[in-house]
Amino acid sequence: MRTYIGHQQAVSAEDFVELALGTPVELWLGAEGETEEERAARLDAARDILTDPEYRSLPDDVARIAAEVIEAHAPELFNVVPLARPAGRRRTSRKGAAA
Repeated sequence: MRTYIGHQQAVSAEDFVELALGTPVELWLGAEGETEEERAARLDAARDILTDPEYRSLPDDVARIAAEVIEAHAPELFNVVPLARPAGRRRTSRKGAAA
């Protein structure tokens, strides 16, 4: 099955998220090994994007997408199996006098 966002095909989960949000995921999550300077620049760019009227609903969109993914994959994400309770052992009382 192919997934398209607009006229672009989403080949991977990362493509889907990037196309759905309109920004690269790394902008919001960061990249492994980034320096403090790179992090500051990335966060500054993210703040600028959020001030653009086109992206004002981005936080709400992210929350909606996350909720949809959780709902779609809830059985796998929350595959909780109740553990069987061990059969209770009854203690036998030993009555009698010690020798």
